[in-house]
Amino acid sequence: MDKNGKKNALITGSSSGIGAAIAIAYAKCGINVGLTYNRHKEGGEETKRICESFGVKAELYQVQLSDRGECCALMEKFLADFGTIDILVNNAGGALKIPEGEFEDLPLDYWDSQIGLNLNAAAYCSQYAIRNMKENGIKGNIINISSVHGTVSWVKRKFLPYCAGKGGLDMMTKALGVEVAPYGIRVNGIAPGFIMTCATTRYTPEQMKDFTDHIPAGMLGTTDDIVPMALFLADPDKTRFIVGQTFHIDGGQSVTGMIANMKENFEGSHLA
Repeated sequence: MDKNGKKNALITGSSSGIGAAIAIAYAKCGINVGLTYNRHKEGGEETKRICESFGVKAELYQVQLSDRGECCALMEKFLADFGTIDILVNNAGGALKIPEGEFEDLPLDYWDSQIGLNLNAAAYCSQYAIRNMKENGIKGNIINISSVHGTVSWVKRKFLPYCAGKGGLDMMTKALGVEVAPYGIRVNGIAPGFIMTCATTRYTPEQMKDFTDHIPAGMLGTTDDIVPMALFLADPDKTRFIVGQTFHIDGGQSVTGMIANMKENFEGSHLA
């Protein structure tokens, strides 16, 4: 907390979509926020502006989270700016478009970048956060934004490293949650399904219908479906007996195992 009693949160990948929605919701609750972006500076600046309108401190950082050195530099800068961390939301992630081909043709640099972004970055940031929480006696919360694809695989080859990264993140949530629970630190996760964001506007009505037809709830999700859980999991009192859990918010996709067999290559942070 800062000298005014406000909690400090870092939300990675918060220039748009789920990350931006969570950051704004926290700011509305009086929580100071650190925000990150990679390419979309304008979106990050807009999120920062909105957060500051609620009277909290907000800082924006550019970082390539698949790079370990940049992750460590981010955490050091955040802690220098805010002093302590109460909440870490490891939201940054995504499946980047790659050349066509089978698994044996998969560029290993692509594999490394996807595991780096969707799994390693959460580990690097969490290590700094946990050290700071322990040193300051903070009963903090770490929230890992996973994906339905950590449980149910997509048919496209490009999703193989993405699925592996998110599946690993789910297991990290369990194992790390057990390790730090005795210190009053809670590690839990959220696994979104298909969430409507600005990135989904490029899909045709036919493509959107294909996705919707594969969701038992008969609808696509929005960031409003994710924010309530992100607020809940950030509360140390409400989560004191919740350890290492990942909550699926996916309209039933992970229950049925049904994933749309689209013919396109998809790319975007809405895939969480």
